[in-house]
Amino acid sequence: MFTGIVQGTARVVSIEEKSNFRTHVIQLAPELLSGLAPGASVAHNGCCLTVTSIEGDRVSFDLMRETLRLTNLGQLQEGDMVNIERAAKFGDEIGGHMMSGHIMCTAEVVRIQVSENNYQIWFRLADEALMRYVLHKGFIGIDGISLTVGEVTRGRFCVHLIPETLSRTTLGQKRLGHHVNIEIDPQTQAVVDTVERVLASKQANDATHED
Repeated sequence: MFTGIVQGTARVVSIEEKSNFRTHVIQLAPELLSGLAPGASVAHNGCCLTVTSIEGDRVSFDLMRETLRLTNLGQLQEGDMVNIERAAKFGDEIGGHMMSGHIMCTAEVVRIQVSENNYQIWFRLADEALMRYVLHKGFIGIDGISLTVGEVTRGRFCVHLIPETLSRTTLGQKRLGHHVNIEIDPQTQAVVDTVERVLASKQANDATHED
């Protein structure tokens, strides 16, 4: 599990294409290497990956074809930066919201508004059906960052970013047409699905009684 509080960024230093998957290697800062071992989970742009090997500050990860298809990790090139979060431990402060590291889809950056003391990015989900889980003031994971949803319109939503988020993550480097990984808040999803089932059941019962 993860908290959505990005601990830093890391550069992709090499990518090796293999049959149906790829291996990429990132260069981790010393503070993120402490206690890291093969088999550990590390989120890259919010996607949970498993450490396969460690050589000094170079850490390797294997990405399966489904991961490359569903996330923006398949678009990475050598030299690109990714947001990094080590897996949460019991007793850690939950500064964001609980996240699984399982990406549901990507979203395209469709608008960026910058004004004094305000940085706003608008996104369009690749899977529009998931918009029912994107609620005003609700939680959402964007490239591994726990954020609060701002305005929501048909098919689009925005987030407001503070300078600290811009400096600690890769979001400030995003441009129009770039894609980010999206993880829907599981509690929001559970509530929405439950309400939809209850309403559907009620409508079905009402229709039966009318007959």
